[in-house]
Amino acid sequence: MALVAAGVALARWRPFRIEVVGGSMRPALEPGEWAIAVRAGAAAPGVVVVLEHPERPGFELVKRLIDVAPGGELWVEGDAEDASTDSRTFGAVAPGQLVGRVVLVYHPWRRARLVGRR
Repeated sequence: MALVAAGVALARWRPFRIEVVGGSMRPALEPGEWAIAVRAGAAAPGVVVVLEHPERPGFELVKRLIDVAPGGELWVEGDAEDASTDSRTFGAVAPGQLVGRVVLVYHPWRRARLVGRR
């Protein structure tokens, strides 16, 4: 039964791993950390998300979701303002550019933790 539940969870959340590169999300995420993100569920303001860069198809960014506009557009920003390319640079992003939300850091082990809302 546990295997069935695990299979259903994997199919629903479709987890994937990301590597944190650069300091734009300090102090929430540090360069060199590895995290798990999930594709399921709506993201709410305050969560850390993975999105496709609006001007560089295929290039993914990790940012914090700040706001969802009435048309569904997303405003995202890095926690370290001086080190981040985000909506302050390229504007709001379409909901279809959202790839997932970051839920936990697993590497390095000594810094493993859940990633929640701010």
